[in-house]
Amino acid sequence: MSHPESKPFRLLLVDDHEVVRIGLKTLLGRYPEFEVVGEASTAASAVAESERLRPDVILLDIRLPDASGFEACRQIQQKQLPSRVLILTSFADENIVLDAIAVGADGYLLKEIGAEALVQGIKTVAMGQSILDPAVTRRVLGRVKSFGQSEATDKLAALSSQERRVIALVAEGKTNKEIATDLGLSDKTVKNYLSNLLEKLNLSRRSQAAAFFVHHSRR
Repeated sequence: MSHPESKPFRLLLVDDHEVVRIGLKTLLGRYPEFEVVGEASTAASAVAESERLRPDVILLDIRLPDASGFEACRQIQQKQLPSRVLILTSFADENIVLDAIAVGADGYLLKEIGAEALVQGIKTVAMGQSILDPAVTRRVLGRVKSFGQSEATDKLAALSSQERRVIALVAEGKTNKEIATDLGLSDKTVKNYLSNLLEKLNLSRRSQAAAFFVHHSRR
């Protein structure tokens, strides 16, 4: 993302706890390179404010009262906004991180992160790069790299052409219903394809399949 150096990065804060939003706004207000342009406390308002404000970066918590942050992220990505999404949460489980990657999040940081590291993380994401909190990186990479590259290539090659289409769309963060529409299939057929490809790849979650495809298909 190109950005004029003279203009601050515009931020949208999404968290259901007001005290967290106040704390973030106070912290980030110390830095002239940032401007907090909006706040939201629900997934629905996050999507609406993202579309209205078109911020550079959306700081998004996972746990929201009406829907998950993942669903908000997925909807934001579908609208093809210029905004980058940085998950800021307290959950360090690698499966949750993979879920975030699967729906198109550009970064994942834990709330225990220090102020300077958070500031640098926001800048990194704002400039078009991705970032993972060091506390979760090793576990996530271990999960994604559980196959050697040659074995992974063989496993991808073993998928049928339709299964490859399905996993590619899963990696784009699309739901089964959306995949069914794109491919002209029924929801049940897509579910069967997904189940079959997960078994072939020896994976258990669609987020793992998405991360696996992204990591290995571009080598």
